Amino acid sequence: MTAKPRTRFRKLDGILLLDKPRGLSSNQALQRVRHMFRAEKGGHTGSLDPLATGLLPVCFGEATKIAGGLLGARKAYDVVARLGQVTDTDDADGQLLRERPVPLLDVATLDAALAALTGHIQQRPPIYSALKRGGEPLYAKARRGELVEVEPRPVDVHAFTLLSAADLLDVPGDGRPPHILRLRVECGSGTYVRSLVRDLGEALGCGAHVAELRRLWVDPFRDPRMWTLDDLAALAARGEHCLESCLLPIEAGMDAWPRVSVGAADAARLSYGQRAVGPFSPQGEVAIHGPDARVLGLGEVDADGALRPRRMFAWACAQPTGGAAQA
Repeated sequence: MTAKPRTRFRKLDGILLLDKPRGLSSNQALQRVRHMFRAEKGGHTGSLDPLATGLLPVCFGEATKIAGGLLGARKAYDVVARLGQVTDTDDADGQLLRERPVPLLDVATLDAALAALTGHIQQRPPIYSALKRGGEPLYAKARRGELVEVEPRPVDVHAFTLLSAADLLDVPGDGRPPHILRLRVECGSGTYVRSLVRDLGEALGCGAHVAELRRLWVDPFRDPRMWTLDDLAALAARGEHCLESCLLPIEAGMDAWPRVSVGAADAARLSYGQRAVGPFSPQGEVAIHGPDARVLGLGEVDADGALRPRRMFAWACAQPTGGAAQA
């Protein structure tokens, strides 16, 4: 049997808006596209469960330096909730723990329960999650049968709304299909949709789990052109230059950072790890743009208005020094 040739990786910068398929973990999806693009370095910006589909921004090369900022971005999901069944993972991939009858519900009752889970709330993450305790993911402890206690933590749920309850409300009599709610969630970093659905089920008195989940967008990609693995395979068959055409530049992911422009001398200082005196504004983390308007990296403006480099891109070191960096 002929061994599959090893991938010859290369330096490649850019952002891919991947439409992750169901059944793959986020890391499995990342590794597939990294090998497809032959990208030397890659990372994703926020995990999706294997059950989930939809937008998974993947950063290649220098774009990995902004991945941490994208992790905290606002996100939106469409979710199908199955009422009356509780699983150990809070989704359809888990083991059924118990079934409970679904009471008669109306839209007003559903809206009230959803409203109670909207806003700045305390949420208990699932025990099957990638959160770490003692350096180990909680899911690893749960799979070993260890007792896992997870403390509630604050999260922001900007919207939790009912799209359709037709499967629940409009089919009378025996032999009804599964009790299904179709919901939309808009939330901040660290929010677990599985936990929202679990808590909604408890509020309705019957339990619930996530049957389907799709991520619609992640800031700043509000109207994303997503690429499936099949799309990418078709482009790759036409040549690597066709495949690369679906990559976004790093700048496309940097709308969340205020922009600060610097001249050549300050750009050189920053590329050597030195601060630029300024004064610059606003205070806090900023995107640094050089004299040619190209983004050079991320920096931080302190209380005195000085600009300090935090994560500079490789090309920032190519800025002309003019001796300024020695001052």
